[in-house]
Amino acid sequence: MFDVRRTALCTILVAALTGFFSSGAVFADSPSVTAVLSNSEVAVGETVRLQIRITGSDAKPPGQITVDGLDIRQTGTEQHYEMNNFSISQSVIYNYTVLPMKAGKFKIPPQTVQAGGASLRTPELALNVSGSAGSSARGNSSTAQQSIDPRKIAFIELVVPKAQAYVGEAVPVVLKLCLNPRVRFQAIDQLDINAQGLTVQKLTKSGESMEAINGATYNVITFKTAMAAARTGKFEIPAMEVKAVALFPDRQPSTRNPRGPRSPFDIFNMDPFDDSLFGDLIGKPHDITIRSEPVTLEVKPLPSNAPANFSGAVGNFTMTAEANPKSVQVGDPITVTATISGRGSFDRVNAPSIEDDRGWHKYPPSSKFKQDDDVGISGAKTFETVLSPNEKKQTVPPLAFSYFDPVKEQYVTLRSEPVPIQVEGNALPAATLSAATANPQPAPEASARPASKPQDILYQLTELPVRSRSFTPLYARSVFWMAQLIPLLALLGTAGWKIRQARIDNREAQRIAALQQEATELMRKLRRKDTSPQEYFSQASRAVQVKTALARNVDPNVVDVEVAAKTFGLDEGERAQLRRLFARSDEMRYSGAQNGAGTTTPQDRHELLEFIESLRA
Repeated sequence: MFDVRRTALCTILVAALTGFFSSGAVFADSPSVTAVLSNSEVAVGETVRLQIRITGSDAKPPGQITVDGLDIRQTGTEQHYEMNNFSISQSVIYNYTVLPMKAGKFKIPPQTVQAGGASLRTPELALNVSGSAGSSARGNSSTAQQSIDPRKIAFIELVVPKAQAYVGEAVPVVLKLCLNPRVRFQAIDQLDINAQGLTVQKLTKSGESMEAINGATYNVITFKTAMAAARTGKFEIPAMEVKAVALFPDRQPSTRNPRGPRSPFDIFNMDPFDDSLFGDLIGKPHDITIRSEPVTLEVKPLPSNAPANFSGAVGNFTMTAEANPKSVQVGDPITVTATISGRGSFDRVNAPSIEDDRGWHKYPPSSKFKQDDDVGISGAKTFETVLSPNEKKQTVPPLAFSYFDPVKEQYVTLRSEPVPIQVEGNALPAATLSAATANPQPAPEASARPASKPQDILYQLTELPVRSRSFTPLYARSVFWMAQLIPLLALLGTAGWKIRQARIDNREAQRIAALQQEATELMRKLRRKDTSPQEYFSQASRAVQVKTALARNVDPNVVDVEVAAKTFGLDEGERAQLRRLFARSDEMRYSGAQNGAGTTTPQDRHELLEFIESLRA
């Protein structure tokens, strides 16, 4: 019962609110219309905004507005809703742009608008246009071109945010191509900045917009780039001059083609042979030159007290560092990742240096850059460096990176915190590993024998037996049977030792067979021609280790350059070649440098293969 009442109450409340707001809409203001100009006095070529506002009801816009000497076009529609004392009113604004084609006093006549079943009329508007005394609309293209100020057709604005910079500092540059919205451009040459002594990055288009500049409205295409100087001095960015082909309107738009306005940025996609693009314009194409103003940039030198690890980076940066894995054995690789973020000349940002590299073997770093802007002066650059500890360590040493801050006008050195790690194992030997096993020396024979006693009659007569002899049969004595256990146990021990030795020999034979098979497979792979350098040098060093292990009967993983050189009796030249092979293999394995796609050169493959095949114990 309670649910039924609650449902009925909600229904009544919703109906009351609906009726209340409906009544508010009913009692809204009656339809009205007004029209205004954004400026009543302009010069030839400057645009004026015309707004027709209809309040109180849905309405249809007026038809095409035609005034001799004015080019009037609709550019958009806006809708607004307002509530005042629970009375809802709506309004629609129709926007137009007015481009004067000649000087004079013009009147925009009242326009009829249908709204809410009634006919409404806008007020008459006056517009005064100033210009040269001899300008007039005579219906030809030359008159149309003379009636528009050439400086206001199109221009280039080059924005450099600072007049002074330091050597190597990346200075952002904004280039704006400003085009008159009432002029159609059939072609515009490629934009480019040529400044001798300055390195300028490629222009990147970043956006399009409508902007009011010096009292006139322009379609603005924005490009961004950055420039930097490698030396000091005063540099001048010369005025840019870009050729373009423009078509000026020289009479009223034709009523045969009452189309809405087109985007001025269609100039980059339009077909110049499509007559429909300019069906509402009468006139011939004209060659024009779009210019910019020159800009001066003064470049100052960097201070002379640069840190030792300064690589030329100028800007503002931060650094983070981490190391993985945290627990390793002596000789295992550790990847140290350092990320430098900020804004500045990232092309001059090098990998941070290790402050204390004692007890570490360092491999060449790899890097990658992720930009956060259009021109690459803001982002993050990540370096990965492989370190191999030669002894026990508890931390990865701090990293240091130095740069010059142009705002503070001083050098800044960033240092990371030591990364805790755990390195176990003994320090790597510097000399050759000793032999795995040594030949045991035979034990000297025991020479302590009881001295022979004199075999004379006196000895036989004077020496008495220790105990009395028994006449019990030998096989009946317990001592006899206990004595038989000794050879039995020896026999069982010998049998067990033989079985164990057979198993050991079998495992050793299997290990040697596996190493021989691995060596054969590695030599087969080394003869292939489609192997990448990283795989080829890794297989070559492994082949040397396997051949050494077969010759010395040791584990191939403990074989290094010195062990292999001593095993095969290499001379100094061959030892140097073997060291280069192992070093190149480690670099290809741990470093991100020089390990991309590709194949090993035939000369390297032939030399390495001939060298490995010549190794004989």
